[in-house]
Amino acid sequence: MTETLPPVGIDLFDVERLLLTEAAEPPLPPQDAEARDRVWDMAVRANPALFDGPVAACGGLERIGPRVLRLSWVRVTYRHYALRRVPGATALPSLFVNVVQPTDDGRVLAVRMSSSTDAPGRWQLPGGSVEPPRDGAVLDESALAGQAARELAEELGACVAAENLKLWVVTRGENGSIGLTHLAPALPEATLRADFTAAAAAERAQGREPELDDIALVRSADELAGLAGPHADYLEPIVRRFLGCR
Repeated sequence: MTETLPPVGIDLFDVERLLLTEAAEPPLPPQDAEARDRVWDMAVRANPALFDGPVAACGGLERIGPRVLRLSWVRVTYRHYALRRVPGATALPSLFVNVVQPTDDGRVLAVRMSSSTDAPGRWQLPGGSVEPPRDGAVLDESALAGQAARELAEELGACVAAENLKLWVVTRGENGSIGLTHLAPALPEATLRADFTAAAAAERAQGREPELDDIALVRSADELAGLAGPHADYLEPIVRRFLGCR
């Protein structure tokens, strides 16, 4: 039986199965579309690195059974989120994958976004926006694990096979954004630090600024709170949940 989820907040939903369905983008009034494009164009002039590529937004989330969620997703491009800065307009919630990467001594990895990103200095889990499938492929749990594995490789240089990533919890943030949090096998601290250093060096060798500028390993919510700078709204609840489950 379908169950109505609680009002939007910082919520964590245990999940054993996630059903994904594609939905159509809601119609947008012409005046909102024009305002969205103006906001996007201004953002691109301020940061020419912005790219209006395809992205999957969240169309809806509901519980349909014990630890079973149904998520609808919508094909948009990044300019869609400029609607957040248009008075009276409504943007769909963002949809992203991320990964809890533990160390073999029980700590959790947090990463800090670099100054060149749209969230400079923010501590979060490694991850990124969900991309819509291409060429007739489907977006399912396996595809999401593949995207999470790719984010680990690109951001941290960590080579973790997609089949070794398990969808663990689904988060919903204060703005309604939906995070699909995967759990990775534990790795030694030395491996994580060496891989991160090598990945950052490879980016700079290509003339690009790395997306991350620092990593931290925490063993408690108090240690996490001690990391200076803004934190993703899901970070503390996720870390607390993981450390409490050990």
